[in-house]
Amino acid sequence: MPASASPSAGTPGRFALTVYLALSRTPHGILDLAGPFCAALLCRGGLPPLSVVVLGCVTVFAGYTAVYALNDIVDYRSDKRQVEKSGRDARCNYLDAAFIRHPLAHGCLSLPAAIAWFFCWVAVAFVGAYALNPVCAWLLVAGCLLETAYCLLLTVTHLRALINGVVKSLGPLAAAYAVSPDPAPWFLLLLFAWVFTWEIGGQNIPADWHDAVRDAVTGARTMPVVLGYRRASRLAVACLGASLVLSAPLLAASPLAVSAPLWLAALLGGAWLLLPPAVRLAATREDAAASALFNRASFYPALVLAVLVIELLVR
Repeated sequence: MPASASPSAGTPGRFALTVYLALSRTPHGILDLAGPFCAALLCRGGLPPLSVVVLGCVTVFAGYTAVYALNDIVDYRSDKRQVEKSGRDARCNYLDAAFIRHPLAHGCLSLPAAIAWFFCWVAVAFVGAYALNPVCAWLLVAGCLLETAYCLLLTVTHLRALINGVVKSLGPLAAAYAVSPDPAPWFLLLLFAWVFTWEIGGQNIPADWHDAVRDAVTGARTMPVVLGYRRASRLAVACLGASLVLSAPLLAASPLAVSAPLWLAALLGGAWLLLPPAVRLAATREDAAASALFNRASFYPALVLAVLVIELLVR
């Protein structure tokens, strides 16, 4: 049955694809695939074998689909309390609300159905990851455990955002291990720091921005709630600046050895994509600026991936 982007979309216990895609934030998840793809190309220094590419695509998609669903499953009670106390989230032009945000809390599907969806995808991801490299499978397990911890710490500490940064970094790290049995430690460290800082500044802080008032009502502790809008927005600018700086040595010194014109293009293109909305958020502290930052930052890994593909084509 078709599902509209409203709280009544779907009937609990019945399969409505749009609602399940909303549970897994699939539009956002598809953009996130660019991060692991970048890591694989950079670590290997070129395209992996076709079998690895195909298996990797299926595995990464399944992994992100499962972990995003896990977030809503673990957060089910807190999201439902937020909806009951504060009403429906009315934001628009926000990537994570492309279908409906938190469909489980809105009663668009049942909890058992959501759990079944998660287990199906995490099983696919685990089998694929193990086939690529057992290390990848254990990184997937670690990601699920850390995502659960991140959700459970909602009312405990705003520093849980650091866990979120780690979880987002595990996908690219797993991709590196999928194409190389022993990636260089310096490369893994740079890769981790690049993704971690981008996630905190361009995803976590702006994603929590809109919910700050609603989160305060329900006792949630996030960066905007605890630090305040002024400090949180400045932290976002600093993190994104750090991520851009880290991208230069990561691309230039990686096994792919991206040429100077192209890594400079990635740096300048990333600065154009990330910094104007981040600075605007710090200046205006408006919800619309937070949405713009989140949406534009979500495209940053795809921009870097495009540069890497060009590098491969011009060689």
